[in-house]
Amino acid sequence: MNRRKFITTGCIACTGLGFLSTVIQSCAAVKYSTGVLNENGILIDVKDFETKNGVRNYVIVRHDDLQFPICVYKIDEINYSALLMRCTHQGAELQVAGDQLTCPAHGSEFDKWGKVTQSPAAENLRSFPVSIAGNQLFIDLRKKV
Repeated sequence: MNRRKFITTGCIACTGLGFLSTVIQSCAAVKYSTGVLNENGILIDVKDFETKNGVRNYVIVRHDDLQFPICVYKIDEINYSALLMRCTHQGAELQVAGDQLTCPAHGSEFDKWGKVTQSPAAENLRSFPVSIAGNQLFIDLRKKV
């Protein structure tokens, strides 16, 4: 590679990285909600899925009385998927990245329905029924889907 080609390639790469960092920073931040816990489940606002530029794909519900958070995915206007963020392999707390949940301990992966997509986990995630009550979602913690 000659010097001119090297400098040109380097400049293009730097420009691309600068643009990419701008795009990444403009991504919507993760939304956390504490919700309102009652004896049957937890309520969160439907508005938690709204952003200035549209709609979030998911909201993470954290509450002091829950051992693990719950990830709630918005599938469409009336369907939601609520998943306990506890890996079925060894019980580590999962991390959310788009439409998948990943275990930082051993790399198990799950889709937004809680189904295993990458081992070593063999069991799907615990999921809860979600119903819409006015402008709130009710996550029924008594039942499994």
